[in-house]
Order: sequence, then C-alpha cells, then structure tokens
Amino acid sequence: MTDLSIIIVSWNVAQLLKACLNSVLQTNTTPYNIEIIVVDSGSIDETVEFLKHGYPKVKLLAQTENLGFTRCNNIGLAAAKGRHLMLLNPDTEVIGDALPQMIAYLDNNPMVGIIGPHTLNTDGTHQSTRRRFPTLAVAIFESTWLQPFAPKSLLDRYYVREIADTATADIDWVQGSALMTRREVYTQIGGLDEGYVMYSEEMDWCRRAKDAGWRVIYLGSAQIIHHGGKSTEQATARKHIHFQESKLRYFHKYHGALTAQLLRTFLFLNYGWQIGLESIKALLGHKRSLRQERIRTYWQVMRSGLKVG
Repeated sequence: MTDLSIIIVSWNVAQLLKACLNSVLQTNTTPYNIEIIVVDSGSIDETVEFLKHGYPKVKLLAQTENLGFTRCNNIGLAAAKGRHLMLLNPDTEVIGDALPQMIAYLDNNPMVGIIGPHTLNTDGTHQSTRRRFPTLAVAIFESTWLQPFAPKSLLDRYYVREIADTATADIDWVQGSALMTRREVYTQIGGLDEGYVMYSEEMDWCRRAKDAGWRVIYLGSAQIIHHGGKSTEQATARKHIHFQESKLRYFHKYHGALTAQLLRTFLFLNYGWQIGLESIKALLGHKRSLRQERIRTYWQVMRSGLKVG
C-alpha cells in the first residue's frame, strides 16, 4: 500500500527540482511507503532527461506543452495511488521528519482533511503560508500598492498572526507550495478547479473541503523551505494576469458577480495608477529601464481585460 503520493509540477527549474527530490529521497519515512510523481509541464531545459536517467524511482509524467500549474496537478492527482496526497512545489526542500509528521497527524485526526507545514524562506526566516478566507477589503489591500496602508488588524486576521509560527491550529487555508490531503477529501470534492491556471486554486480547494465538513490544519512543528516563485519569474506579465484573474474567479464564485466586478474595477484603477506613477519616475530618469519594464508589464495586464469567472 502506498501511504503518500507526492505530486510535483515542474517547469524549467531543473536545479531546484533536483534539490527538492533529493530532500524527499533523503527523508527517513519509515514505516511509510511513498511515491513521487513529477508532472513536467513542457520544460525546455534538461528536466526530463535528468529525471529519466538520474531518478528511476520517480514517476515522470512529461507533457508536451505547458498546461498550467493547476491542470498538471490534477494529472498527477489522477495518477496517484496513495491514501494521502501531497502537492509540493519544485522550489521546496523538506526538512527533517516533516513528511512523517504530517502523515501521522492525518492518521491520528480523522476529521482533518488538509494540512500544511511551517514554511521557511531560503534564509531560514518564517514565510507566511497560513490564511483565513479573504474579504473584499483584504482583496483590495493585499498584494496591491495599498497594502502598506491597510489596517493592521485586517491583515493580522487574514495572515493568522495571532498564533505562533510553531503552533498547531485550525485555519481556513494553506498555500499550495506544500499541502497534504487525504484521499477521502479528493474523492469527495474532486481535484483542483482548472478555471484557476495558477494562484488561488489551493484556497478554493480548502474552501470546498471545509464546506464539505473537513478541518484544515497548520502544523507548525513540520518544516519545509520554499525558495519561492522561480517558475513564475520567467513570465512576469502572465504572473500578474493569472494572479489577478484567479482572485477575481474566487470572488465571483463565492461572493457573487457584483463583488467580482467591483474588485475588477479597482484592479484596473490600481494598474492605471501604477502606470502613471512609473511613467513619472521614468521621465525623471529614476531607474528608467526598470520603470519602462514595469510599464510594459502593467499595460499587458490591462490589455488582457482581467476576465471574471
């Protein structure tokens, strides 16, 4: 019996993927039986070749084109045999006994459907990955130029800052860089919603799990390192578009069309403001090439239309 299937979606991050796989393979997972599935989303680097020749224990599902993070995770989930399933980013490294800890917690707590570990940045500092579900106010402030002006209590609640980073606590959702669930949850609610190409898909998944009666847990004693955003750094404009369209899809799905349209209008105003600000800075000669690059990116986002739903 396979106790845990780890699904890793990779796109042109060969060296980081090697470090991730090595960290998993070097983990003492006794007495658990673990399988690793890598879904390669049309990489043009050496990923497929090094996996074929250097990692025979890894099940490789190589796609001929970039199908997107969410769809590739679903391909991996469909192929998985484990009684527990884990989504793990290729730019992560597992620390110590994080995997057996998470498996044991699920085994000992049958009402817990999804669990996420304490995530660290590359330098060992805490990385925020535990969340409550966002309100419209959170969506307006969080990850926009207005974030520094947000009421402290608003973001403290969203980021669940009242608990210690090493604590174990019920939360609303955990980020998908490292997320473990039990097969019963997957069987009951299905895979990730492929309407999200990337971003917010794990929030949606956790919401569906909680709506079905499952608990979501942050396990602060289990640790991983997440180097963060290395695949999406290769496509800056698309990163912005996917992030904002996923946010809009979530709000349309759970808060209605009017709320989503209000948020879309704000986002357009936000990018318009940023274009104006960067244009002024460029005219003044302040880091002109950087400003011009940002202007191009923001224009691409606005031209995309930021579709809702």
